Amino acid sequence: MTSAVKYILEMNPSAELIEVTGWVRTRRDSKGISFLEINDGSTIKNLQVVIDESLEDFEKILDTINTGCSLQVKGILSESEGKGQRVELQAREVSVPGEAPSDYVLQKKRHTFEFLREIAHLRPRTNTFGAVARVRSAMSFAIHSFFNERDFVYVHTPIITGSDCEGAGEMFQVSTIDYEKKLKEKSGIDFSEDFFGKKASLTVSGQLEGESYALALKKIYTFGPTFRAENSNTSRHLAEFWMVEPEMAFCDINGNMDTAEEFIKYILSAVLEKCPDDMDFFNERIQKGVADNLQSIISSSFERINYTDAVKELEKAADSFEFPVSWGIDLQSEHEKYLTEKVYERPVIITDYPKDIKAFYMKQNDDGKTVRAMDVLVPRLGEIIGGSEREADHDLLKKRIEASGLNPEDYWWYLDLRRFGSVPHSGFGLGFERLIQFVTGMQNIRDVIPFPRTVNSLEF
Repeated sequence: MTSAVKYILEMNPSAELIEVTGWVRTRRDSKGISFLEINDGSTIKNLQVVIDESLEDFEKILDTINTGCSLQVKGILSESEGKGQRVELQAREVSVPGEAPSDYVLQKKRHTFEFLREIAHLRPRTNTFGAVARVRSAMSFAIHSFFNERDFVYVHTPIITGSDCEGAGEMFQVSTIDYEKKLKEKSGIDFSEDFFGKKASLTVSGQLEGESYALALKKIYTFGPTFRAENSNTSRHLAEFWMVEPEMAFCDINGNMDTAEEFIKYILSAVLEKCPDDMDFFNERIQKGVADNLQSIISSSFERINYTDAVKELEKAADSFEFPVSWGIDLQSEHEKYLTEKVYERPVIITDYPKDIKAFYMKQNDDGKTVRAMDVLVPRLGEIIGGSEREADHDLLKKRIEASGLNPEDYWWYLDLRRFGSVPHSGFGLGFERLIQFVTGMQNIRDVIPFPRTVNSLEF
């Protein structure tokens, strides 16, 4: 029976024959003996396999083994005499399903993350990206567990949409129109001739559709890919990324904040519990103290302040910022980090933002100037969650849509939700890759998603 390396490393020495499969990370030869480090992706740790000249066809087998080749080994697990491992596998049978030539790019030499992005199909074989993949998987499972334990319904909202949730217009178009032909003919684009009979785009959020299910099932969440055609070539932006978006009926802004804080703590706790070896790696190789930072957030209470008070705190240190501070601005990352790291030294939830810098669907406050928005900020990163209590009044929502330069007719069904049994309801969105960055300490968002989609980058 084949066992994963992570389990073999926990076994006690035994005379029983066990089998392991994986890929060779390193090879070290001595007289009449070869030491192989193999890894199968189940753990960041390698298993040492010892092949000696007593093995049939010893020299012939060694001729086929290079770094990167796949390996299938049957052997006896024994105590290791070397440093760095408790057990090792004494090979009795060895086969090489797939060889790797000498020009295999992932040799002992350490490569930059920039270079590894150019070989995204191979980078999962490195320690860093294997660890990122396992942490991402554990976090995904924890997200579903969190909502399932609280009776949320998982809803698959559409990827193709006819409405712009954020009202920013930075959307990728989906079309079957032959644009090259139209350009040659110098004819205009008539979207009534298109596949859907109207202009269609890739979604920037599943929120609007999610609200329709929340107003029937009470508590729902979406978790899937979203797309932004934002021409930002930075370490914080992707054109395709994953969003977690719960929506809750009969829930105001306070309930929304409670859920967001509980959610963050749950995910961080799950990672520390499920991925201790990978988190040790990130702590040692990527960012010192990253695990302790997560534990600190889990054990802290999030500070809750309104936007006006946040601006007052920032104005006290206005000279420290590149971007000037005044009431009405959209807070920048430097402002968010200052609040979490210098002023409150903990995560912060800011509420009641100016309505002019927030989306049309947010509930207006009685002052006529602010909306019941909330942003969750964490040290080192800044904003990690954005949400709000949604506008539940039909007429007020319609006015906000018009004031945002959007056509109410495009949102007829969304307005309908306010006509038929409307209730106070709230929700938030969390950019999954941003959270993975925070958990792992990885500096570039392109390194926490398997195949990054960015400006001028569609290689794989």
